[in-house]
Order: sequence, then structure tokens, then C-alpha cells
Amino acid sequence: MNIGMILDSTFPPDPRVENEAISLVQNGFNVFLFCLKYADEPEYEVLNGIHVKRYPSNQIEYKLSALAYTIPVYSFLMRRKIAHFIASNKITALHVHDIRIAAAVFAANKKHQLPVVLDLHDNMPEVMKLYPHLQKFPGKYIISPRKWKQKEAQFIVKAHKVITVSPHFVKNLEDRFPREAPKFVLVPNTIRASFFENFTIKESLLNKYENNFVLLYLGDTHLRRGLQTAISAVNLLKESLPEIKLVIVGKNTTDVVLKRQVADLKLENFVDFEGWQEVSLFQSYITASDVCISPLHRNLQHDVAYANKIFQYMSLGKPLLVSNATAQKELVERTNSGLVHLEQNVDDFSEKVKELYNNPSLRSTLGTHGEVFIKNEFSWEHVAKALINIYKNIPI
Repeated sequence: MNIGMILDSTFPPDPRVENEAISLVQNGFNVFLFCLKYADEPEYEVLNGIHVKRYPSNQIEYKLSALAYTIPVYSFLMRRKIAHFIASNKITALHVHDIRIAAAVFAANKKHQLPVVLDLHDNMPEVMKLYPHLQKFPGKYIISPRKWKQKEAQFIVKAHKVITVSPHFVKNLEDRFPREAPKFVLVPNTIRASFFENFTIKESLLNKYENNFVLLYLGDTHLRRGLQTAISAVNLLKESLPEIKLVIVGKNTTDVVLKRQVADLKLENFVDFEGWQEVSLFQSYITASDVCISPLHRNLQHDVAYANKIFQYMSLGKPLLVSNATAQKELVERTNSGLVHLEQNVDDFSEKVKELYNNPSLRSTLGTHGEVFIKNEFSWEHVAKALINIYKNIPI
């Protein structure tokens, strides 16, 4: 079987796409990955057994993607590329990553009528409501999350199977589409065993933070990720915990707000903005930390999806401090791997930090619980079986 994965961004570095593709290759499937290129990346290469086919794109196409379901120019341009990809690689099944490019895939597939697996990484119509440019003119009037939600519904009905990333996301879809419930398959975001089995520690990072009590955040730093709460908490804690350090590994265009907050509170010695770092350094940052955080704001997206960072933290035995966004709250409580604070509540966040700071034994116990859970139940090698079963039983 020749599986055609469709991704409307560059590759690498998308860990979910890579995990899925590698697992399929390891189970005997041929995987061809359609993705985009904006620079001088090779048009074709084989990475970990994945046949990566890159199609040229540009910033105009990228900007048009936000208008995919308002003015369908983007879908028209992508359809032609995908049609070429399907024909030239003799694709026998299609796997679409998220809905932005889904209309183009279904249009290109009209001639072939191949089975389509729709992989919903995010609740995209809800995520769009959080984008700053959709809160003001002109985005507020020309990009409609409601239309995206309507399109998502159409794609779910058309798809052979629909993959989602958490039990809460599955339940959300079952409530919305009870007739389609047999299609829904849970394939959570998590990490490959190699993340916690094969890595090298950068000693200079450990030395850098050896005298600090480190709160670590990895990943996208958009304001909805809750780092303003963590920064305000550090301001409350700096007198009683003078060794506290918030280390932020990641970035977003909204970082200007976070950096202004740090400057206004004179916290430059207590908050490190590390920017994006190589994934190979994540284990070193986690090892150097004392508590790992995910202070998400609650919304319909965050309540149903897990952030991959949670599993990276857990796999290396670190205690978690997470907000009460439903999915991560229930995971942490079920595995007894950390503490939960009320979202956007600086006082509660601060109290939980103090509780963890004052109780090294609790930190160790919580960290061990999370590590055991990942290694025994929730590494990618465990959860990928559902994905493999889809393609073992797909009609072609």
C-alpha cells in the first residue's frame, strides 16, 4: 500500500507527522509525504524511510491559506499539486493532516476515490478564534471560524476514518456527529521511546542552572499558553524563593508582551527567554529543571487536547504543574504526576510552586509516577497500534 500523507507546511520538524509516518514504514507500508518548501530544501529525499516530496510554495500562498474557506484560491492551487502527487506516486490511500488543506485533498481525490484518513491534530475552528489577527479588522470580517467549522463537518462525513488526539476530543466529536462515531480513532500525541532512551546531556546547561529552582516551559509561547500567569507568580515568589528561575524554551510573535511584562516587573534575573532550541537539547533543559509547567488558558481547544511537552516532561521523571484545562488536568490527576492550578490564577500557581519547592520528596514521587506511566503505557510505541490497525483494515 502506498500511503500519501498530506501536510501543508514544511517537514521536518513536525513530531506527530514523523511519528506516524515512521510507524507505518516500520509496519511495511510505503509512505509518501506531500509537504511544502519555501527555500532551497531538496524536492525529494528519504528520511527514516519516508519518501518526502516537497512542492514549492511562497508567502502569498501561505497568507492565502487563512482564507482557504473564504476565497478558495489556496485550495485551487494546492489541488493541482496534490493531484500531481497522487498520480506520480501511485497513491492508494490518503492521510490528511488537519483541515486547512483538506478541501484541496478531497477535490484532487474526486478522480481516484481513494480512502481518506482525516487526522485532526487540533480543534482548528476553535484555535482560529484565538488568533490576534482575527480579533480586529480586516481578519475579523474576512476569516470565519464558523465556516471552518462547517467545512470540518463536511470532511468528517466524507472521511473513511477520523483520528483525534485525546479521549476528550473523541467525545466532543461523538457528541457532534453521533452517526459518524464508528469512524473516530484515538491516536494521542506522545513521544517515541528514543526521546528518553537515547540522548546526550549538555553539561553546560546543567551547570548554568545548578543553583536555581527551575520552572521550565517548552514550546509555543502564545499568550493563550498562560506564561503571563507564570511570570506574575515569579514576581510574587522572588523574595521568598530568591533562587527561582523561569526558563522559557520556545517563542511566538506575542513574546513582545511577555518580555515587556518581565521588564516592567524588573524580573530579568528571574526569567530566561531561550527562544527555539534544537530538539536534541530538550532533554538537557528538562534534566536541569525542578518543576515543568503547562499553564494553559482554558478554551474548547485546550480542554480536549494534550500538549506534547507534557509527555516529554513526564518521561524524564519531572513533576508537573499544569492548569485545570480539562485534558491535561485529568491526565495529571489520573497518573498522580503533578499538581493542578486554576487557570490564570497567579496566587494558586504560586501556592503550588511553594508546595513543590518545600517538599522534594513529593516532587520525586510525582516525577516517578509520570515516568512509569510513559514508559509502561503511553510511549508512541504503545499508542501507535490504533494507527496501524486503520491501515491494516482499510479498503483499497
